[in-house]
Amino acid sequence: MAVQTGLGEPRGPWFVSPELDPDGRGYRDVPGGGPEAGRRSVRHRLLSVAAVVALSTVSGAAAGTWAADRGAPGPAAASAAPVPAELITAAGKTVPGVVSVMVGGRSGASASGSGFAIDNEQHIVTNDHILARGGSGAVTVETSDGRRFPAEVVGREPASDLAVLKVPASAGLPPLPLAKANSTRVGEPVLAVGSPLGLAGTVTAGIVSALNRQVRIGNGRHTAVQTDASINPGNSGGPLVNARGEVVGVNTAIATIDGNGSIGIGFAIPIDQVQQTADTIIGRGG
Repeated sequence: MAVQTGLGEPRGPWFVSPELDPDGRGYRDVPGGGPEAGRRSVRHRLLSVAAVVALSTVSGAAAGTWAADRGAPGPAAASAAPVPAELITAAGKTVPGVVSVMVGGRSGASASGSGFAIDNEQHIVTNDHILARGGSGAVTVETSDGRRFPAEVVGREPASDLAVLKVPASAGLPPLPLAKANSTRVGEPVLAVGSPLGLAGTVTAGIVSALNRQVRIGNGRHTAVQTDASINPGNSGGPLVNARGEVVGVNTAIATIDGNGSIGIGFAIPIDQVQQTADTIIGRGG
């Protein structure tokens, strides 16, 4: 059976550009054209938000294939801005509490993503669409130091695209602190941590680009934290953390143009929604 490579077909949540007609058909009055011209024009304006694990590869080796398929690199990027020391500290504190989540199939992992510990009982938050894509296969998590543990599915909430797993106490995952509700601010620096393209322990930096962005997540429309931190297939379920190392959201989706991968617009489920759903699943809700 061939190994799944590349970004694949965009699937899952989506976002409709405000430039489109309210009915979402994608045409407007375009000089020199009717509906067909409108359709051609909209292909460059429609932002399709893809659930980032639904596009993911299933192994780190596949990432090389994806890169090779893109051909020669483009012009060299400008030098990155200096990284604040606080972010370096935050990354060091966050990575040990983040895991790769793999859902097994008959011939290996059929879906993969990320997750993170939220308490000392070894509960792990992740995205439900990782489990949905993996079907009924066994769930395994891999820690940042390469250890693997079977994971129990404590509960799932497809409507919010969240799920909670639990691993044995011997995993010893340090729980990540959660940011206070409504404390996230536009412009503050953040880190996305996870396993994009199977590359465990990957950390990318950016800022909070917007709050309360309306996107379709799971089975409905929800508000999300928008960020320009690089989020790619496999980051699903991983944490978006602030400079204090507090989780401000769960990375869930990316915007693409014509389905061609990340363009620097990612979306995370806000931490207040995550905590409420996780508490309900675990049984701590009121």
